[in-house]
Amino acid sequence: MNRPVNPFIVTGKIEPEYFCDRVAEARRLVKSVTNGNNLVIISPRRMGKTGLIQFCYDKPEIRDEYYTFFIDILHTSSLREFTYILGREIFRTLLPLGRRMVGRFVSTLRSISGKFGFDPLTGTPTFNLELGDIERPEYTLDEIFRYLADADRPCIVAIDEFQQIARYPEKNIEAQLRTQIQKISNCHFVFAGSERHMMQEMFTSSARPFYHSADILELKAIPREIYVPFAMRLFADRGRSIDATDAGWVYDLFQGHTYYLQKTFNEAFADTPEGQQCTVEIIRTSIDNIVESNDTIFREILSTMPERQKQLLYAIAREGEAHGVTSAAFIRRHSLLSASSVQSALGRLLEKDIVTVSGRAYSINDRLFAMWINRLYGVPSTI
Repeated sequence: MNRPVNPFIVTGKIEPEYFCDRVAEARRLVKSVTNGNNLVIISPRRMGKTGLIQFCYDKPEIRDEYYTFFIDILHTSSLREFTYILGREIFRTLLPLGRRMVGRFVSTLRSISGKFGFDPLTGTPTFNLELGDIERPEYTLDEIFRYLADADRPCIVAIDEFQQIARYPEKNIEAQLRTQIQKISNCHFVFAGSERHMMQEMFTSSARPFYHSADILELKAIPREIYVPFAMRLFADRGRSIDATDAGWVYDLFQGHTYYLQKTFNEAFADTPEGQQCTVEIIRTSIDNIVESNDTIFREILSTMPERQKQLLYAIAREGEAHGVTSAAFIRRHSLLSASSVQSALGRLLEKDIVTVSGRAYSINDRLFAMWINRLYGVPSTI
């Protein structure tokens, strides 16, 4: 007998039966883009932005009426890379729709059209473009937007980690993109980002080009009273069980952060035999295994970090959510050097997205990383 599919999905597409809640958020996204608006989604990384967008893309009112595109630009560092990623995504999305659709797109990109080809065996169009082939990204980007504007059905483009464009070395990137987007009535955009302060600045500051150009949706944790019964149901549907108290303990441990909940329950489900109950011992072992599997990655992060940044990182890890990090009390409590050194180190940790800020509380973005640091330095565990 085949083992049942693990219902706690952590990668790839999430089928509706395994998708937890987000009813109001999905309704808001669909309403915004289908009524001619752009939408900003702000949430911590791995809170479920990508899953929500893909879930909405599969809804009939979008799937049957729009061309939909999704790009993640976190790893990009220039307008050239942005243009390359967007062009490749449009090409790949149109490919299953037939040679005619791809041909229209390729013919529009006159600045690089000679770089496209066809598979000699299947006749299928191929994307032979290399990053270096885009010599004038502003021209190629203009051609891509021209294609979107003239497409035979409306388009939706979702750009994940949109705040990354503010780090590109080219000048006036925000203004360039805003100008292009303003010219298109046939295409609507979802701008998703995990760095709250940067995203809010981009879309709420009157000095920035994207000021008041989109509705704003803040994606928060799925409520405890919804996620815990959801987790219990998924266990029960596969012939297993988990106590509400234990499921709630995991929820509280990770403060409802979607990825860590799904990852923990994915591991715990795999270690729970059919017909039996998932216990706290199984859950603790699962979390230990997940943290340990990241040991090499976490050590590499620390290996390139200056000592003062490490000291502040350890202090924040110990407190979980750190307040008043430049105060004399915080500095004494963690034997830090000075307020100015803390401020400098904090700026670098925020810039590298290792630390995040919510209100006036600072915390480590990756909760597993925080657990690993505390274990490495002998801080009492909460699990």
